[in-house]
Amino acid sequence: MSILSDYARRTPGSKEHFARVGRMIPAGATRSLNSWPPYPVYLDRGIGGTVWDVDGNAYRDFLANYTALPLGYADPDVTAAIREQLPHGTSHSFSRTLEAELAALLVARVPSLERVRFTGSGTEAVMFALRLARAHTGRPLVAKAEGGYHGTTDDVMISVRPPADLAGDVRSPASVPEMRGIPASRTRETLVVPFNDVTASRELLRAHADRLAALVLEPVLGVGGMIPATAEYLTAMRATCDELGILLVFDEVITLRLAYGGAQQAYGVTPDLTTMGKIIGGGLPIGAYGGRADIMGLLEPRGGTDVYDSRSGGPALYQGGTFTGNALSVAAGIVTLGKLDAPTIDALNRTGDLLRRELTGVFADAAVDAVVTGVGSLFNLHVGPRRVEVFRDVRAVDAARQHALFLGLLNHGVIVAPRGMGCVTTCTTGDDVAAFTAAVRLTLHDITEAG
Repeated sequence: MSILSDYARRTPGSKEHFARVGRMIPAGATRSLNSWPPYPVYLDRGIGGTVWDVDGNAYRDFLANYTALPLGYADPDVTAAIREQLPHGTSHSFSRTLEAELAALLVARVPSLERVRFTGSGTEAVMFALRLARAHTGRPLVAKAEGGYHGTTDDVMISVRPPADLAGDVRSPASVPEMRGIPASRTRETLVVPFNDVTASRELLRAHADRLAALVLEPVLGVGGMIPATAEYLTAMRATCDELGILLVFDEVITLRLAYGGAQQAYGVTPDLTTMGKIIGGGLPIGAYGGRADIMGLLEPRGGTDVYDSRSGGPALYQGGTFTGNALSVAAGIVTLGKLDAPTIDALNRTGDLLRRELTGVFADAAVDAVVTGVGSLFNLHVGPRRVEVFRDVRAVDAARQHALFLGLLNHGVIVAPRGMGCVTTCTTGDDVAAFTAAVRLTLHDITEAG
């Protein structure tokens, strides 16, 4: 039986739902990541490290809503916190004191945070952090790394996965809009630097320094292939930004889980601003950004009563959002961060190390070229390349075989992202790692047999 026919046999309910919902929701899902050929799987529920689809199939979930659920699904302590908050309201017109508790937890553990603000998502956090950087420096441009993903606003949906024929020279990448609808003006306002290339990145930053407000970096490229930055690169970018008066922004929406104080603590490099999301909301929508007090001070009113009008004493930068700092997300985040102490994060990282070692062994014996990247509790499977060390190596991925691996793993009861990204959670056991490894081995065999 082929991978595709086995998939169809196991998921008739998902196929039927896709046909019905697709008439109302484009692509059958409100999140583009959740739609793939021939049709997506639709989930019914999740507990711990296991989810079930509408056909009753159980899956070991190694994606955890794209890393947002470090404690797995329906953690009893998180669920209790949400249940306790519900009778008191889900969101409110005015701030509640719970915000201060979550803010204090973040400021205490993340080295760069002197002050912090909450947003509705990681995308919003990046948007406000870059706006703040422009307001602080008076400069119009921002720089980002090729392959870096920082949410879906226009100025960062640039050169996330640029095609080879448009990407330009490896040492001076072109700024390529990721999709239609992004104005050319925003593309011109975003400088792209080559990730992990110290010399070329430094030269580009120096060449545009008088107009650059910020350099925003993921310490580990997420969408770009789960490729860790080198310590040399982050250290050099910190020094270069200091030299040129550019604000260094770390996007830790994904990497905050890598150490008690995030990737910045693990690398020993402190940015000026940090953006966060995912794990700080315990599985509910949230984002946050924070950093140096003098920069965050631009959010303070200056004696006026109209918070919208900076000319009459309002803040230099206004931030709003109906569900910003909502009570449910904050309550869930407080519990989640409380449970993610340093020993727990160390254990998560050891589990991730074990998984990558086991997968590397499987790939060494396979007839199909494949590698695993990542660090700590994060990983990414790549079918086709023999190595992935920089973003442009990801172009060697065999798209057809990568998709076959994804579907094949679903057939064997394992969930990762279609592009091969995944993570481990506190629910991931040694049996889960063994089952995942076995599923990869079986699927690679099926791919080889299919030619």
